[in-house]
Amino acid sequence: MTSVLQLSDVSVVRDRTTILDSVSWTVDESERWVVLGPNGAGKTTLLQLAAAQMHPTSGRVTVLDDTLGRTDVFELRPRIGFASSAMARRVPRDEQVVDVVLTAAYSVTGRWNESYDDVDVRRARRVLSEWKLDHLAERRFGALSDGEQKRVQIARAVMTDPELLLLDEPAASLDLGSREELVQLLGGFASAAEAPAIVMVTHHVEEIPAGFTHALLLSGGTVHAAGLIDEVITSENLSGAFGLPLAVTKDAGRFTARAA
Repeated sequence: MTSVLQLSDVSVVRDRTTILDSVSWTVDESERWVVLGPNGAGKTTLLQLAAAQMHPTSGRVTVLDDTLGRTDVFELRPRIGFASSAMARRVPRDEQVVDVVLTAAYSVTGRWNESYDDVDVRRARRVLSEWKLDHLAERRFGALSDGEQKRVQIARAVMTDPELLLLDEPAASLDLGSREELVQLLGGFASAAEAPAIVMVTHHVEEIPAGFTHALLLSGGTVHAAGLIDEVITSENLSGAFGLPLAVTKDAGRFTARAA
């Protein structure tokens, strides 16, 4: 397998606070990872490193064979699909949904004077259809529900056929119906042979789509457990990471956790 992301003894320190501490981790091109951990464990910081949005304080981060600090991140970032709440806040609320997705081709978040080929427009509309958003193509982004906005962000992230897809809490704040619809779509996408490597951050095991292969469990900025998902998402591991006795069950490829 080919590695698409590698962290070697990576630490991140901000304002004298250690956010990540000596983290080593590798993601291969065929793997779909979920990253879990308590608040403050370093999950979002880890994803920002993977997205080439920040540099480590020490250690080495290699993304798609380019090492941060030794490469032009503006050339690297278009090869990475990244969906997050912070990204959504940069999208103009009056932007048409089709343009939110289309502008990913230029890595901008608002359509100005760029020129797009017909193939780009067709691709944007096809991606919207794949994520069940084609009926919203002419709607304004700011008028969408939370669930619709989440799916638009993911559609934008996959618009350019990225080699690595990063999702920061894609199901956060969604109601039960919207969450389950999104988790189903993500599971189907992750199972496709042509899908890129995926790393998804979440707070809840119930949000892990069926078909994800690996898990990384962070606690206090360090790796608590990492590996095949069924070996990591266990009652013992989650109890240790969250500091609370938890019982984990799995049914039809989906996890559930509750206080023991």
